[in-house]
Amino acid sequence: MRHHDLVVIGTGSGNSIIDSRFDDLDVAIIEHGVFGGTCLNVGCIPTKMFVYASDVAEAVRHASRYGVDASIDKVRWTDIRDRVFARIDPISEGGREYRVDPERTPNVTAYFGHARFTGPKALVVDRTDGTGSDEITADRIVIAAGSRPVVPPPVAESGVPFETSDTIMRLGSLPERLLILGGGFIAAEFAHVFSALGTDVSVVARSGQLLRHQDELIADQFTKLARQRWETHLGLDVERVTGGDGEVHLHLSGGGTVHGDTLLVATGRVPNSDRLDLDKAGIPVHDDGRIVVDAQQRTPVEGVFALGDVSSPYQLKHVANHESKVVAHNLAHPDAPRQTDHRFVPSAVFTDPQIAAVGLTEAQCRQQGLDCTVKVQEYGHVAYGWAMEDLTGFCKVIAERGTGRLLGAHIMGPQASSIIQPLIQAMSFGLDARTMATGQYWIHPALPEVVENALLGLEI
Repeated sequence: MRHHDLVVIGTGSGNSIIDSRFDDLDVAIIEHGVFGGTCLNVGCIPTKMFVYASDVAEAVRHASRYGVDASIDKVRWTDIRDRVFARIDPISEGGREYRVDPERTPNVTAYFGHARFTGPKALVVDRTDGTGSDEITADRIVIAAGSRPVVPPPVAESGVPFETSDTIMRLGSLPERLLILGGGFIAAEFAHVFSALGTDVSVVARSGQLLRHQDELIADQFTKLARQRWETHLGLDVERVTGGDGEVHLHLSGGGTVHGDTLLVATGRVPNSDRLDLDKAGIPVHDDGRIVVDAQQRTPVEGVFALGDVSSPYQLKHVANHESKVVAHNLAHPDAPRQTDHRFVPSAVFTDPQIAAVGLTEAQCRQQGLDCTVKVQEYGHVAYGWAMEDLTGFCKVIAERGTGRLLGAHIMGPQASSIIQPLIQAMSFGLDARTMATGQYWIHPALPEVVENALLGLEI
């Protein structure tokens, strides 16, 4: 049984912890899948590369509105796919090679296999190649084991082939008719990707709205637009799944059936905590499976930390990166610990239209009894919105009446993930709405003017 000073489980954001500050320690890193984690391999980065290609296709398809006649001659799916993974796969492999190279990281031992706790500071790693297992102990352990797609029982028990966000991007050919089960971020993004590239898309969701966790105006308006673009079956459960290769049938509550050649299950992700035998280490979890941590990312077991999807309520890469920086600092400077800052966590959905949000929704403000004022500013009411002929985009800002304290911001439309950044900054540094709107120049006629006008329109 080998002993290490520090063990990190997971090579996503956990991998970034191991830097020069720990050169004098005997460190181990454990990975049971592809090196680099969810974001690099099956999440943020490859999906957005697909989204960009789909955005280009949509721009060509609608170019005539600007007096430019254009058409799409052909969508080369394999070329789109290979462009993405020709960039992604070498990064993953390079990260793996770096960690196993004794000349570049001589103090790091990489274990490739599935880790399970056998005690508070003890692990067994079942090797991926099936050659056995390794038992190790450590003074300190960081759990950054991530999450995996949820597969509902009617799908899992059917025996019918299906895809998840882990596999859908590596398909050998473009589906003719794609069934998407789910109504959240992943479903909305892939519905855009595949429909823009020419696939007929059907979306099935239990909720009566898509993106139901967004602000109610965003969810309502996006659902209306989605109904115009995709075949939608909302407020329905999937009772049975039948079919086989190239033929899938979703039998819905109420008696309806939806048909397709490919099924994408996009019903969320679950923390991998249930696969770690945490009970043997005395590490507790929340009801939803997230590992319990405090503001310093410490579990109740001394010397054991957790970060990212396995413990965080925010399944977002920028949150995992922030948490990994806090953990790295606290490991290196235990006498001067830092805390994570989850006050204003932004998010974006790279669908069409793009969506971005930070802070409270209007409903949450009402639930908390806050006296708030709201302004909705349409893209089409600013000059750059005219240039785009945009008819659906808007910026919604919510502030506390009297103080002007920004409580939330919700944007739907082109470049939403970029133009929300000034609002994130203002909330993070305590800048009130009126000061933010009037205390700086706003480039005319750039799109951020929609944010400026929304702030000026608040009745503070």
